[in-house]
Amino acid sequence: QVQLVESGGGLVQAGGSLRLSCAASGRTIRSYTMGWLRQAPGKEREFVAAVIWNGISTNYAGSVKGRFTIARDNAKNTVWLQMDSLKPEDTAVYYCAARSRGLNYDVKYDYWGQGTQVTVSS
Repeated sequence: QVQLVESGGGLVQAGGSLRLSCAASGRTIRSYTMGWLRQAPGKEREFVAAVIWNGISTNYAGSVKGRFTIARDNAKNTVWLQMDSLKPEDTAVYYCAARSRGLNYDVKYDYWGQGTQVTVSS
């Protein structure tokens, strides 16, 4: 069992930056694909970014590619999402998640954090 706790969310103006962190406990994330997903009010949860177990390969949703960067440190059991050039449409609850399968663009993950709110004002 993996427990995930997100932090770093908040209110930021359009064009600004935030860095989300995800701290894992219970077991090492070394063998898991780690992802960030988000859910805006009234919308379905959507894929944002994912990184494979060794950090070499990543996937990004088209809407965030070039603005967001996902990274991981297995030794620290931590995953980050650096979000730059934020837009009001990035406003959502952001979730950290883990799964034993490889990279993809879906929201099918085995373990989820509780989420952190990101609000981007125009």
